[in-house]
Amino acid sequence: MSSPLHLVDVFARERYAGNQLAVVTDADGLDDDEMQDFAAEIGFSETTFVTGEPTDGAWSVRIFTPEAEVPFAGHPTLGTADVIREHLADDRPDEVVLDLEVGEVPVEVRERDGTETLWMTQRPPEFRDRLDHDDLAEVLGLSPDDLERGWPAQVVSTGLPTIVVPLIDRTALERIDVDRAAYDAVTGDRDAKNVLAFSFDPRDDANDVADRMFAPYYGVLEDPATGSSNGCLAAYLARHGDGDAVDVRVEQGYEMGRPSLLHLRAEADDPVHVEVGGSVVDVARGELL
Repeated sequence: MSSPLHLVDVFARERYAGNQLAVVTDADGLDDDEMQDFAAEIGFSETTFVTGEPTDGAWSVRIFTPEAEVPFAGHPTLGTADVIREHLADDRPDEVVLDLEVGEVPVEVRERDGTETLWMTQRPPEFRDRLDHDDLAEVLGLSPDDLERGWPAQVVSTGLPTIVVPLIDRTALERIDVDRAAYDAVTGDRDAKNVLAFSFDPRDDANDVADRMFAPYYGVLEDPATGSSNGCLAAYLARHGDGDAVDVRVEQGYEMGRPSLLHLRAEADDPVHVEVGGSVVDVARGELL
């Protein structure tokens, strides 16, 4: 039996921007190897599989990179929720709940800046090891002077751990050239394989932050828009900022020719409450044979 296939761009304001996602529905007839093989074949950062009808209102979804299954990822959550809302659920509900390996993740539809925006509430963050700035400079192929010493380099997780690295400006961000040996040395004994570098120096004055994310371990040399890691960034900013709530616009993907816009919100409470929002654009439909 064939399974419907949807291609969408997430955190995009138009087609062929943002982060590409393949969503396979009616996928309960596929086994683990078939899911992994198709994710490798399609080659996007992630591919998702909706496995059957919802249970207690939550849709069971599995997420695969080209190399491995992951328990959570941001743009697949928003993109899959949009496909479910438009093509599977009745009456285009304003909330869709995904049942992921990390647990249930609700996605709500709200208007932001005059655009229909999907928002996911991520799991309460965990703030883990602080890492050496010089080690992260080596990972990113930068000079130690390119890192902002007033902010920590730290592992944060809202479901998928990320190493958050502060840089002094966008020039440093644009010069990143990941050293795989240094990356393997830093990430080898940690479950944090995503490295998110950011600066408060965006291209667009309407935005607040520019960032890039690298995850060679998962077969993702660079990701154009990363909801999970930016959720970690939102929590990081709430924890280490001035104590105010976080409400920022983040640009990502420009170095890849995939300009992306992510909205981040976080309350500086304990635990920190994290939301990540963005828009989803349909690209193509077909079927997986």
